[in-house]
Amino acid sequence: KRRNGLLKKAYELSVLCDAEVALIIFSSRGRLFEFSTSSCIYKTLERYRSCSFASEASAPPEAELNNYQEYLKLKTRIEFLQTTQRNLLGEDLGPLSIKELEQLENQIEISLKHIRSSKNQQMLDQLFELKRKEQQLQDSNKDLRRKIQEIGEENVLRLTCQDLGPTGSSGHPDDA
Repeated sequence: KRRNGLLKKAYELSVLCDAEVALIIFSSRGRLFEFSTSSCIYKTLERYRSCSFASEASAPPEAELNNYQEYLKLKTRIEFLQTTQRNLLGEDLGPLSIKELEQLENQIEISLKHIRSSKNQQMLDQLFELKRKEQQLQDSNKDLRRKIQEIGEENVLRLTCQDLGPTGSSGHPDDA
């Protein structure tokens, strides 16, 4: 309520005084709120900076000014991303409106669907790979059984040949 009151007062001040107003608020939880009557708060901040440092030597070089503007943009972006990350983790949800909470819930549901889809795809890939390996092992087992059978048949044939001997008899004296 106090934050909205401040934002309202800033707007009223800009209208009543026909002034360029910029308001920056950081909540106790680190969330950034800003208001500007100009199209870009950075322009107002830069105007303030140039007026407040006018007594110093000269205005900063253009490159330095651009760097500072880039710094401000990146800082604001980082703060926004940190707040968003905390919200996605379920933290600092107090300042969010019902609409913002619903949007956050939808984002989380969409992310969860993507995660589940990715997990299911990986599980299907693993299942396919395991079935392929199972088929390879079954084929290897068939080959080994066939080789064992061939070796067994060769051994039976060899033993039979040894028992018959070179004359065709079993080689036992009883057979003569």
